[in-house]
Amino acid sequence: MQELSPRVLDIDCEAQALRIEDFLRSALARMHRRGVVLGLSGGVDSSVCAALAARALGPQRVVALLMPERESGEASTRLGEQVARELGLRCLHEDITPALDGLQCYARRDQAIRELFPDYGPGWKSKLAIAEGAAGRVHFFDLVVQDPRGELRRRRLPLQAYLRIVAATNFKQRVRKNLEYHHADALNYAVLGTPNRLEFDQGFFVKNGDGAADLKPIAHLYKTQVYALARHLGLPREVCEAQPTTDTYSLAQGQDEFYFALEWPRMDLALWARDHGVAAERLAEALDIEPAQAHHVYADIDAKRRGTAYLHWPALRIEADEHGPTP
Repeated sequence: MQELSPRVLDIDCEAQALRIEDFLRSALARMHRRGVVLGLSGGVDSSVCAALAARALGPQRVVALLMPERESGEASTRLGEQVARELGLRCLHEDITPALDGLQCYARRDQAIRELFPDYGPGWKSKLAIAEGAAGRVHFFDLVVQDPRGELRRRRLPLQAYLRIVAATNFKQRVRKNLEYHHADALNYAVLGTPNRLEFDQGFFVKNGDGAADLKPIAHLYKTQVYALARHLGLPREVCEAQPTTDTYSLAQGQDEFYFALEWPRMDLALWARDHGVAAERLAEALDIEPAQAHHVYADIDAKRRGTAYLHWPALRIEADEHGPTP
C-alpha cells in the first residue's frame, strides 16, 4: 500500500512543463489564435502560466494584464510587474476601479454590510470568513470588519446579506475577464485561465469571471505541484513562497479562511486521497488529525463538488448539436 504523504504529489517538473507547452501550442493551432492573454496577479498560478506560455510561444506572443482596483493587495501589481519584466512579456495596466464604481460594486456591498454594522463606511475594511473551517466543518460565514482605529469585529452573516456581498464582489472577477477578452479579441489571441486542480475541482472561481477561459493549462495540477513548477521555472522567490490569497476583499484573506476546510498543502493531500479511494482514517493519520475531522473534510470535498458542478457547465439547451468541443 502506497504511503500517504506529500511525496505522492511529486512530479517531474521539466517533463510536466514540456507537456503543458505542447498543449498550449496545439490548442492555439486548433483555435486559430496567434497568442495568449492572461491576467497576471503576481500569484503563483498566474506566474507559472505566464512562464510556461512564454516558453511555449515566445514572450512576444504573451500579453500580461495587471488589473488592480482600490482594494487590491499592495504586492500584487509589484510582483506582477516583476514577473512580466523577467519573462520579457508585454505588460498592460488596467485599473478597474472606475468600472467597479460605475457598476456600484462597492456601494452594493457596503449597503449589505451596513445591515450588520451600520457605521461601516470610508476607512473601514472587511472580509468574509468561514466558521469552523479549520475543523473541517463549514456551517456558515462570518463577516469580519475593521474600523478606522484598527479594531476588528465579527458577526455571523445572514444568508441574504452573504449572497448580496458575494454578488457585488463577483463584479471584480467579471470585469477583469471582460478586459482579458477585449485584448484577446483585438489581437486574435486566446484567453488563458490560471486555476489549479484544487480550485478547479472544488469550484473556487466565479462563473463568467475567473472561471472563463479558452484554455486552462494547469487545471490538472495540485497547488503543491504548481509551487514546484514555479521553483523549477526560476520565478522570483517571493512568488514561490507567497501564500495564496483571494485578493478580493479589503482585509487580507487566505483561501482556507474563505473557502477550503484546511490550508492548501493539507487540502491537496486530502483531495488526492479522496480521488484515490484512501480511507478517512489513513488521511487522519497522515495529517495528524482526528478521524472524525478527516470524514468532515471528505464530506466537504464531496459537497463542494455537488454544489458547484453547475459552474463547469455550458448553457443548458433542449437539443445538443455538433458544436461542442471534441475530446
